[in-house]
Amino acid sequence: MVLEAPIVAADVVQWLYSDASHLNDTLEIVSELAERLRRGKVPVDRATTGIWVVHPNVRAEASIWASDGTRELRLYTSDNSSEEDYEASPIKRVHETSAAVRVRIEKEPSIVEEFPVTVELRDEGYTDYIALPLPFSDGSVKVATFATKAPGGFVSSHIGVFESLVRPLALVCELKTLKRTAETVLETYVGPRAGSRVLDGTTRRGEGEWIKAVVSFADIRGFTRMSNTLPADKVILFLNKYFGAMTAAVEAHGGEVLKFIGDEVMAIFPYETDGEARDAAKRALLAARETLQRIETINSARTCATTPDMSVGIALHAGDVFYGNVGSETRLDFTVVGPVVNLAARIAELAKDLERQVLVSDALSDIMGCRSGLYGRYQVKGFDDPVSVYSPDLTGDPRFGYCPENTAERALEAN
Repeated sequence: MVLEAPIVAADVVQWLYSDASHLNDTLEIVSELAERLRRGKVPVDRATTGIWVVHPNVRAEASIWASDGTRELRLYTSDNSSEEDYEASPIKRVHETSAAVRVRIEKEPSIVEEFPVTVELRDEGYTDYIALPLPFSDGSVKVATFATKAPGGFVSSHIGVFESLVRPLALVCELKTLKRTAETVLETYVGPRAGSRVLDGTTRRGEGEWIKAVVSFADIRGFTRMSNTLPADKVILFLNKYFGAMTAAVEAHGGEVLKFIGDEVMAIFPYETDGEARDAAKRALLAARETLQRIETINSARTCATTPDMSVGIALHAGDVFYGNVGSETRLDFTVVGPVVNLAARIAELAKDLERQVLVSDALSDIMGCRSGLYGRYQVKGFDDPVSVYSPDLTGDPRFGYCPENTAERALEAN
């Protein structure tokens, strides 16, 4: 291996600087790297990278490859168990010292006991382990590890190969991490649909397109009074519970939350054809129903014991909206605007005034082919003509829709 090591190292480094960056993610890079090392007779049986990530729920991720066929992207949250694992790992020592940590599992039984991971590897038949720093351009240090089951462990030429590839490996991992960070930040703050458009270059003011969508507006009853009396941390707790329930319901039914405006949530369910319109309307109604169910569960469980029960009003309208960039020359927002959005917001205000949980517009009723539940015609701010609103019954079987006069007939047909 001594004579072959420089050739293997050169081949792997060349690949890292060229084709590796075209792979989709770090897991693919680690897997291909390990396979190339094995083809070069470097006896790698396990390879990993550990990288801190920017994500609202995930602290770090590890890409894990093993010769037994394992291919795993393992995510670590900020819970206590993850913290305990990290504190007792060679990874922490690499972060603190920016130096490699090697444990000759077969030859150094006393050192093996220092780290739970090397105890596990010993029990699985591994003989040697090394964790090396991956230096990123921002000065931070990530980690790559290699382990083997070969008798006697790694030899010095193997270690030399690892040391020669860490910098180009760090470079390609940093490129993938930066891309992942950009995607995560955009998805977190503007949503996956808008985020992908921004990444694709749709970033000029006024740039966008007209799309068809069901627009959902929801807000909390009595929020202003509550926020004026409760401590700020309790208000944030309350909002997070509410936003969490609404977002989970919308996303579960294929919609996308576009923004939180004070205590309001605006979401869309895009469609193109008439058939898709009915499906989008049905999904929006299902999301409304699930939101109410989730909020009732929160209220029943008293998970917000220091705040009052939640009560919301939801409005649904449908039609053409402009989906794109609005704002100033230096500060843009990706959102939907237009008369359809405006009317949806007004119907949400009407739902609050009428103390209805869900109100839908004429347009949505037309799409669903159901005008039952007419609650009346009302004048709303900014619109000349009164608008008809409907209060659908969301308690029935969603297979039969939400049109009372059709429910019994469709139930008989289904049977």
